[in-house]
Amino acid sequence: MITIDGSYGEGGGQIIRTALALSTLTGKPFHVFNIRKNRKDAGLKAQHLTAITALKELCDAKTNDVALGSEELRYLPGKIKSGKFSFDIGTAGSITLLLQAVLLPAMFAPRKVTLTIMGGTCGKWQAPVEYFQNVLLPFLQRFCSVECVIKKLGYFPKGGGEVEVVVKPRISFNKFESFDLFLEEMKKMKPFHLVSRSALVQVKGISHSSRDLASAHVAERQAQAARIAFTKYNVPVAIQAVSHDALCTGSGITLWARFHDKDDELQTVLGADALGERGVKAEYVGSNVAQQLATEIDSGASVDSHCGDQILPFLALVGGEVRVSEITEHARTNMWVIEKFLDVKFEVEGNMIRAIPLKAG
Repeated sequence: MITIDGSYGEGGGQIIRTALALSTLTGKPFHVFNIRKNRKDAGLKAQHLTAITALKELCDAKTNDVALGSEELRYLPGKIKSGKFSFDIGTAGSITLLLQAVLLPAMFAPRKVTLTIMGGTCGKWQAPVEYFQNVLLPFLQRFCSVECVIKKLGYFPKGGGEVEVVVKPRISFNKFESFDLFLEEMKKMKPFHLVSRSALVQVKGISHSSRDLASAHVAERQAQAARIAFTKYNVPVAIQAVSHDALCTGSGITLWARFHDKDDELQTVLGADALGERGVKAEYVGSNVAQQLATEIDSGASVDSHCGDQILPFLALVGGEVRVSEITEHARTNMWVIEKFLDVKFEVEGNMIRAIPLKAG
């Protein structure tokens, strides 16, 4: 059983999410203690508990008794299944963070997996679902087909968002007699090589708000402020402004920059996002997120700093290298966890991350 100190590095929930995903895929059980020890509210939160519940259904996993605030988990995975699953975090807990634990094993299920998840679609310290859809998923389509539809927006503190994710695997883990044989199949795939970029071709985005902010044109003002910031790049800018019914007041904006290769195929995508806040002008929110994305663009990176964290388990499966705008403590901690489950060694040189298999298969 793999033993993990949850206070290592940034000591947050990423450790538990990555461990859950890789344990389920590899079949290697783990024991983690000091869960989220470096957070002021240590222990498991609602989205972690829902992820554990989800995996109990998805792969018949077994655990010790856990509850909100639990700082220790023993996890024994079973065989990955297909089917339709529905999970309600019950709070504004992050849907995308829950997906970090569940999506990876679902991508290698025997057949189609449909996940309906209720909770928060955006919030502090989490990727909004629009980022998940338009920045992370393009990198993952090489492994399988993943479609994500937002049915309802869910803002803090009430949540109430609803997202449907449909995963159509191309490779079923269960057909392999061992994880080593599965890895051999993974190594046949083309490694990631996200080192350099071609020209920026387009900036896109979604600016959204709850319906009660529509009369103040919050979504439109966020979008317009962001549009202005990209005139210097001389590329098309398409930022959609929408208002939705929601259980509580909220707004946000997600932007992404698309880079195409010489054959006009998508080469890479960079993203940034921001939340609206009470007392903060919509124009400031829009210009702020635009500046974040401009910084990513101007860095010359092929992967933004947040996606750089999230792509690491997939990079480890097929190998390769990515140039990120910043090596975060989050990323370093994630590499440490991944190396416990997979025969891979990460090398960091400047802003380059390389995943090197320690053995074939």
